[in-house]
Amino acid sequence: MALALWGALMTYWSYILTAVGVFGLFLAGRKSRWGWAVGIGAQSLWIAYALTTEQYGFLISAGAYGWVYTKNFLAWRREACSVAA
Repeated sequence: MALALWGALMTYWSYILTAVGVFGLFLAGRKSRWGWAVGIGAQSLWIAYALTTEQYGFLISAGAYGWVYTKNFLAWRREACSVAA
């Protein structure tokens, strides 16, 4: 049973991670800084996926996306702080 569940997870893991990333972009598009936070969190899951499946190219994309998500999160936070002041 556990092996079957693991196989199903491995089959759908990339789809689930994609959905999480798209949800983060959806939130960011609604001007919620949580969108960027979800995107940053999703990159740690992509890193786990890359290491588990030995698809190391995903490490590069996770690093690049993580950098963009972090940069945008910090920019939005700075903007929100300057508007509030």
